Amino acid sequence: HYRIGDDLLVGIVDVPGHERFIRHMVAGAWGIDMVLFVIAADEGVMPQTREHMDICDILGVNKGIMVITKTDLVDAEMVDLVREDVKDFVAGRPLERAPVMAVSANTGEGLEALREKIADIARQIEERSREGIFRLPVDRVFTIRGLGTVVTGTCISGAVKTGDEIEIFPLSRQTRVKNIQVYHEDAQEAIAGQRAALNLQGVEKNDITRGVIVGRPGTLMYSHRVDASLKYLKL
Repeated sequence: HYRIGDDLLVGIVDVPGHERFIRHMVAGAWGIDMVLFVIAADEGVMPQTREHMDICDILGVNKGIMVITKTDLVDAEMVDLVREDVKDFVAGRPLERAPVMAVSANTGEGLEALREKIADIARQIEERSREGIFRLPVDRVFTIRGLGTVVTGTCISGAVKTGDEIEIFPLSRQTRVKNIQVYHEDAQEAIAGQRAALNLQGVEKNDITRGVIVGRPGTLMYSHRVDASLKYLKL
């Protein structure tokens, strides 16, 4: 997570880039509000870059920053060429108006300006409502000695408090939230938009798999049907 001043806390999900991990990337990218879309200055727009942008389009991400990294590995002319390539790449896409910024982790060039731009865009994002039913798609499951089973994910609607009864869908397994952490800090409540870890009572790690939904008992319905919208991607 990244704290900006005293009033803003930003959760960060670092998603893998290789095509073999696209399913992990999609799991991590669920529920994000903005994206830092990274393109290396010494490589430019690559085939996987296009795949990742397609995923951002499908997920409806329309706020973000195009970040050209590793500028210390090339000359200024190459950076300008990559910048123009990036602008052409995002033309006609939801991130078409996203700023394009160049940085170097080695020299520190552009990093302060990037931090300021992250803060600027983050403050434009409306806080998600606590109203509605609580839902948290699980993307990690692990065990902590002395505490038991912990699930993590992004709370996509509603809120949950320590001590609340919850149900694991579609396993029809009911349990109770013993402890909550939000961005590695103990909390009494997790709300929509936050990354959260829930310590569950009386549930074994092997009972839960990534992809299940944690919610209020009886609030979600099981179905063997799905309504879907198909979007054809550009070749």
